[in-house]
Amino acid sequence: MKKIISSLALTIILTAALAAQDATIYLWRNIKGMEKQPSVMFMHKPVEGSPNTRTAVIVCPGGSYHHLGLKSEGNSTATWFSQNGVTAFVLKYRSAESLYHHPAMLQDIQRAIQLVRENAEEWNIDPNKVGVIGFSAGGHLVTMAGEFWQTHDEIAKLGIPCSVSLRPDFTVPVYPVVTMQDDIAHRWSRNSLLGKGKKNQTQERKDEFSMELNVPADMPPTFVVVCDDDPVVIPENSLRLYAALQEKNITCHLAHYEWGGHGFGMKDCPFMDEFHWNEELHVWLKDLGFME
Repeated sequence: MKKIISSLALTIILTAALAAQDATIYLWRNIKGMEKQPSVMFMHKPVEGSPNTRTAVIVCPGGSYHHLGLKSEGNSTATWFSQNGVTAFVLKYRSAESLYHHPAMLQDIQRAIQLVRENAEEWNIDPNKVGVIGFSAGGHLVTMAGEFWQTHDEIAKLGIPCSVSLRPDFTVPVYPVVTMQDDIAHRWSRNSLLGKGKKNQTQERKDEFSMELNVPADMPPTFVVVCDDDPVVIPENSLRLYAALQEKNITCHLAHYEWGGHGFGMKDCPFMDEFHWNEELHVWLKDLGFME
């Protein structure tokens, strides 16, 4: 009986998740040499009656660059944005679980930004209002998108014509992996991104992919979220990123909480009930003109 109930519950959950998705976009369809890449993004259109913000956000779940928390960090976040008039795209980017390392992840988010902007008119999106939000390793990925859009243009390297900017208009790293330095690096994420072994993890590469060391002058406005009791990613990661943003005079905000742990995303949990961090994000995005 328990197995039957569990199966029924799973069916209901999957059906609800599928119903919430308005479209599945295959990132590399019809791109020569990339056709077999599995990367997709799931579109969640603004719900009927929500404000017409014409803003879009690409959601990057975490998972140590090894796997993806699509439900807890992806779908819950997309639902909140869509309820507030924002078109959300949950990005299922390639990860080490399927034997992918850099540059696969950066290729995927840059391609996602390209597709959203190129299809902006059809999807009722303002191409100047396309942001990114990511959790844990996904927070590192969206920060790379904000920092590396010119210096690491993976779309150009693939020879794909691109007439739009790959720079996000805002960046939201939540309890992010930030540094690759030995003292506080999240090593599982580092291994998954760069590959294991001294050859893949030279000091030069650690520096190159340490986000606090590479903030450009044109970094998008950035909203960083961190909890002091995070047991997974050492909170100092976020503090180093925030300090680097301030040093470069980037528009930024630090949502800093005493407790909350790691992995809460936007799902219903004690931390959300107590602090409602997404309401703080809402105010920040409203002040910048991205939400109403």
